[in-house]
Parts: sequence; structure tokens; C-alpha cells
Amino acid sequence: MADVITYRDAVAEGIAREMRRDPSVVCLGEDIGAAEGVFKTTVGLLKEFGPDRVWDTPISEQAIVGAAMGAAMTGMRPVAEIMFSDFLACCYDYIANEIPKVRYMTGGQVTVPLVVRTANGGGLGFGAQHSQAVENWVFAVPGLKIAAPSTSDDVVGLMAAAIRSDDPVVFFEHKGLLATKGPPAAEGHVVELGRARTMRDGDDVTLVALASTVPVALDAAERLAGDGVSAEVIDLRCLVPLDVAAVLASLEKTSRLVVIEENPYQGGWGGTLVSVVADEGFDLLDAPIKRIAAACVPLPFADALEAQVIPGVDAVTERVLELAAY
Repeated sequence: MADVITYRDAVAEGIAREMRRDPSVVCLGEDIGAAEGVFKTTVGLLKEFGPDRVWDTPISEQAIVGAAMGAAMTGMRPVAEIMFSDFLACCYDYIANEIPKVRYMTGGQVTVPLVVRTANGGGLGFGAQHSQAVENWVFAVPGLKIAAPSTSDDVVGLMAAAIRSDDPVVFFEHKGLLATKGPPAAEGHVVELGRARTMRDGDDVTLVALASTVPVALDAAERLAGDGVSAEVIDLRCLVPLDVAAVLASLEKTSRLVVIEENPYQGGWGGTLVSVVADEGFDLLDAPIKRIAAACVPLPFADALEAQVIPGVDAVTERVLELAAY
């Protein structure tokens, strides 16, 4: 086994492991077969599993997710790819009104065990219609689980848990992380949905991040250490289930909280997290909670402008130093 694996290759590896384990797992999406994915996240799947289990589809998000829903209701475990997360808007009726409601409305007689995986987020200059971080779109829908890994081993472990879930999971793969490298996942590696991960221990402030903001938080924590501030970094990994207990446990040590998200500030998932912390852990706090989020504007195409919209290390470091001095 290689010493490192890219996040991109970990996606294909995670899917392949589950397809080998369970013959009911199938994949469908645009260009995922012969072309091996526009982001090369399905490399080798068609060759190993064939066209009966890896389906190239028309360019129709409604068709992809609708077919996946029907397949899931009749005994399969489909993994459907929506090429860019922005295009979840094209199949939002299925995502919001149909898929998450079936198990509840049938009293558990019918489940919809499917994964909708999608390339999410900005930082690559793809413009306003191909760069959005849209976890908040699905976070507002009861009945969906949401995973968003930041590391290659978590890609594999969370993919396993997502595919095995009897509830529908939206799985966000961040475009800006695809080329990053990390240790490969051990055989049989499964990460429980809704279990946060402490990426760095600290005593002075808790930084809570997700997906692309995890490396931002880690870089900021390294810089802050030079200023005498010890930052603990928590990778939520999932938004549903949301591991608030891990955040509260960290606050018992640090008493200060900064949430870093790529969603726009307005309607971002951080708003929910901090409201729960304020409700359940107010007595743990020695300073106001701070949210660092993207600006409420369409994503610019120009790199320099995009960098002004999406939170970076400088913004995090500056805000934490202010909070540490409170």
C-alpha cells in the first residue's frame, strides 16, 4: 500500500471498497464511467465493476437523482454523482421534498439508502455558478445526513458509513482538497457519521471547521502558536448528525469559540452551531462567540477577489487574536 493517497483517489477507493463488499452498491452520474469523472474521482470503477454497476447518465440532475431514489426504494444502494454541488438546485425537489420524506411517510416500511455525492466549494476560480459551498442548502432539510470530509482517510471512512446508512446522505467532496495528500485508510476503515475529530489540541480557543476550512484552521493555529495562543482545532466531519458534544467538551478547556465556514454568513451552518452552544454551553464561555464565514455575494471569478470572499488564514488569525485578548 502506498504511503500517501490523494483525496481525489480516496473517493474512488472508498466507493470501490463498498462495491466489493456489497453487490447492491451501484454508481451513476455524468461521465463517471469511461471518462472516470470530470474530477477523476471514479478512476477504475468501470473497469473493475462494469457497465451493469457503473452507469453513465444523460446530463440531467433530475434523472440522476430520481433514478437513484427509485433504485434505493427497490433494494439497491446507489451512489449518485452531481458533478458540481451548485447543480443540486436542479434536482432540489427530489433532495428536499421526496428523498428525505419517504421513510417517515411510510412509517419505516420503505427506506431510501442512497448517497448523493458532489464536488463542492470554491478557491479554484470557477466562477459564481461552479464555486459555491452549499452545505447550508441541504442542512435546512430534515431527514438528510450530511458528510464533508477534509482528509483522504476520512473520505474513505465516511464514504463507507454513508453507503451503509439506511438514511439518505449528501456527501460533499471539496474541489479545493482533491489534490491534497494523506495517509491511506486502513482496511475496513469506517468513520461513524456525526463523530467530530480533534485535529489539534489546544487550551486557549476552540476553532471549529469543516472540509476546506479545516486546513485553514490548522494553518491559523500554527501561526497563532507563535503568538502564544494555543488553539484547538475540531473537524466536524458531518453536519447531520452534528457533534455538538465534542464542541462543548472542547469549550470546557478553552472557554472561547470561533467557527470557520465557507458557506455565506447569512444562513450558514455556523449560525445553528453557535445558537446550540449558546443554549447548552453559555456558562462555559468567557468571551463572545465569533463566526468567520464567506461574504454574502456571488463568488467572483478573479482569484484575488475570490480570496476576499472566502475566509483565509489571515482573517482567522486576526479574529482569534482579538478574541484571546477579550
